Amino acid sequence: MTVRSTLGHRYIKRFYLARFISNLGNGMGPIALAFGILHLPRGSAKELGFVLGAMTVSMLCMLPFGGVISDKYGRIKVCAYSDIVGGLVLFVQVFYFHLGHVPLAALLFSNIGFGLMWGLFWPSIGGVLPAILPEENFQEGIAINQFVGNFAIIFGAAVGGYLINAFGSTIALFLDAITFVFSGLLVFSLKELTPPRAPTGTSIREDMREGWRVFISFPWIVITVAGFSFLVMVWSGAQDVLGPVISLAHFHGAKSWAFVITFESAGYVVGSLLAIRVRIKYPMRFLTGISVTLTLYLLLLSKPVPLFFVAAGAFLWGVTMDLWGALWGTAFQRTIPREALSRASAFDGLGTLLLRPVGLAIAAPLAAVLGIPHTMWIFAAISLVVIAAMFASPAVRQMKLTDPFTENS
Repeated sequence: MTVRSTLGHRYIKRFYLARFISNLGNGMGPIALAFGILHLPRGSAKELGFVLGAMTVSMLCMLPFGGVISDKYGRIKVCAYSDIVGGLVLFVQVFYFHLGHVPLAALLFSNIGFGLMWGLFWPSIGGVLPAILPEENFQEGIAINQFVGNFAIIFGAAVGGYLINAFGSTIALFLDAITFVFSGLLVFSLKELTPPRAPTGTSIREDMREGWRVFISFPWIVITVAGFSFLVMVWSGAQDVLGPVISLAHFHGAKSWAFVITFESAGYVVGSLLAIRVRIKYPMRFLTGISVTLTLYLLLLSKPVPLFFVAAGAFLWGVTMDLWGALWGTAFQRTIPREALSRASAFDGLGTLLLRPVGLAIAAPLAAVLGIPHTMWIFAAISLVVIAAMFASPAVRQMKLTDPFTENS
């Protein structure tokens, strides 16, 4: 399959435009929220970790229901509604940042509400491309989707860093919120591609149980998701909580951290380009091996090395993350039965992000007690041990894509 043939399918360009718009805001939002909170009179890394953790916990609570709702009522419709409502609740924190007084309750309302919508979005988005593209175009379709989104994140992070440095966080948070609304409206125009499932007479609990049964029936999926949850834990604690603190202490605040995130996003783009062409016979073996780039990135954050080296570490991890997204998504969607895809994707998301709140919660307290360098060393050691344990699993190492394109890989 070629990029041209993938882009030739009806509706695909509209979907990619929606993802570009949404990810343009995603490039600004995390940086704007982090430095917006840190610049508040009472702002601290602990408060930032608490707000981000609350968002993730709400997302995790919604995920199992999100999978059932997406399969039952139409994945694209649920995807669109979650984007629109998620953008609207973010306007609450924008309003208070504009006033200059941001109560914790406003931050929690916006981010918990967004987390709930995220819990609907995650399982529903996985069913959009299979509704637009044939199976032979999955890997190219996922890779192009990630390329478009990552290019938008790079642009958004660069613009966001400038806006925050020049005008503060409010305008970047506003743009982040409004992009979700526009993206959701575009996706909503595709709603007829995934009609609601025919009534089955089963309860929500039975639907969840069936999704769980499908999910755990593949050991390589369960082991990989469990291991990756630990990697997300240390990555999120290091980057989302301690990264901005490091940038304020050793570099030039939001501008410098936007530079690092831009490099990471550039890595995503390179990973997307590689994923369009690369054919890996044993994808989990390959992905697990290259995940040591996270360990390197964490070690570079552990001491005040020149900013370029931190950015280079972020770039390598970005390449790795995007290859994970494309190859994992391809393997997952080819393995899971189509009728249970959103429900199984919900448990994928639940497992992957299960420990993220832990990382967000412990990063600042650990750094306060042990110092940032020792905390980063601990996170790096955890990542290395988990990668080794994943690689030691025969189910992960021997997972093979039975695809005609991989036979000569």
